[in-house]
Amino acid sequence: MGEKPQKPARQRVGLLQVIRSVSAAAFGVQARKNQEADFNSGNPVPFIIGGLIFTLVFVISIALIVHWIVRTQGS
Repeated sequence: MGEKPQKPARQRVGLLQVIRSVSAAAFGVQARKNQEADFNSGNPVPFIIGGLIFTLVFVISIALIVHWIVRTQGS
């Protein structure tokens, strides 16, 4: 009678799934199916934290590579 439609059960995301999703999204190769699964997980916090960590590691890596190249070319 007055039953409400139930939402699909939300799954908890694992560390490997977050790493895979953040990496794929960063390089622009995230599959639609995986993107929808990520959005349906219910909690965006792991993906936000993963994206911030990925960005920080990427920027630091580029800075270290540039620093190393400039230092070796100056000799």
